[in-house]
Amino acid sequence: MFGRAPKKSDNTKYYEILGVPKSASQDDLKKAYRKAAIKNHPDKGGDPEKFKELAQAYEVLSDPEKREIYDQYGEDALKEGMGGGGAHVDPFDIFSSFFGPSFGGGGGSSRGRRQRRGEDVVHPLKVSLEDLYNGTSKKLSLSRNVICSKCKGKGSKSGASMRCPGCQGSGMKVTIRQLGPSMIQQMQQPCNECKGTGESINEKDRCPGCKGEKVVQEKKVLEVHVEKGMQHNQKITFPGEADEAPDTVTGDIVFVLQQKDHSKFKRKGEDLFYEHTLSLTEALCGFQFVLTHLDNRQLLIKLNPGEVVKPDQFKAINDEGMPIYQRPFMKGKLYIHFTVEFPDSLAPDQCKALEAVLPPRSSSKLTDMEIDECEETTMFDVNNIEEEMRRKQAHAAQEAYEEDDEMPGGAQRVQCAQQ
Repeated sequence: MFGRAPKKSDNTKYYEILGVPKSASQDDLKKAYRKAAIKNHPDKGGDPEKFKELAQAYEVLSDPEKREIYDQYGEDALKEGMGGGGAHVDPFDIFSSFFGPSFGGGGGSSRGRRQRRGEDVVHPLKVSLEDLYNGTSKKLSLSRNVICSKCKGKGSKSGASMRCPGCQGSGMKVTIRQLGPSMIQQMQQPCNECKGTGESINEKDRCPGCKGEKVVQEKKVLEVHVEKGMQHNQKITFPGEADEAPDTVTGDIVFVLQQKDHSKFKRKGEDLFYEHTLSLTEALCGFQFVLTHLDNRQLLIKLNPGEVVKPDQFKAINDEGMPIYQRPFMKGKLYIHFTVEFPDSLAPDQCKALEAVLPPRSSSKLTDMEIDECEETTMFDVNNIEEEMRRKQAHAAQEAYEEDDEMPGGAQRVQCAQQ
């Protein structure tokens, strides 16, 4: 008698949990599980339920027989007992198979011992304003330590080690320095014989792959995706990609975006600012010019005759600023700051021509007698008023200092002040 074939149910859920396509290779599955499990491990503040789901998905898809059943009939077939998939899966056991048994392996008493976390590696990443406007990808080659595959991070061929005689297994050494009579300084530092591990490996038993170091160097190429609208100093994190070490949760590689200055545009949040200089004629009689945007689009900027631009005036264009991060179809504003360039001088006939078309001068006219009673003055150019004020303050401070030096003494000055 033949049994009834199980009904076909959802067979994509496990792939979605791991974030891989159905065509993913075993290597792809390992990479996806490793990255997501580190990120979601409860000891790193991750989601325990997500951690369990990742283990369940990887346990099924990493087994060719279970994966075939899952691809054909879905999760229900495994729960009904096909392929032996109904058994309970300990997510910490699967995690330990990747990172060693000392990290939260049993979910019980051993879970109370938190494993040391490796340091994060932080790299600055210089990007242009165009990169942040358009988005870009950058491939970067990095060297990092990985656990030696030959000895699985033991450092020895046999897997054995003994207590370091230099530090008695503590990993730390205390040194005392004499600073002077009856004065000493006590310092604690990692043992140089075992490099802080507390273990010593016999010379003949050292692993030939890592020479007893437990880790080897590998070169890795990371592709950093800079998304549209990202900010200066924003971080892009690659979880678990820093240096590996035995009995240590691998830290993250963190790239910190460093925006380079732009010759034309300045950014403030989601808005862009552009500087443009007009001649006096353009400011009074209208203008047009082409603005090349950060994505090389050509924008026609124009003002019709009769409209006047005043010195230091701003005008705004909607939806031409920076893309908003993770909402790239929305953009801020583009502000254009206008500087008006005045001529250095005018010829008498030019003055007459301008007086004929511009609004008349002030009606108050001085008589010859009033002018005779006034004193003549001479004006000079001040190119930088802030620099002028700084010079005046420095001069005043110097004069006050010199006056203090000329007085006989502080006590006498106080006495004079009291009188």
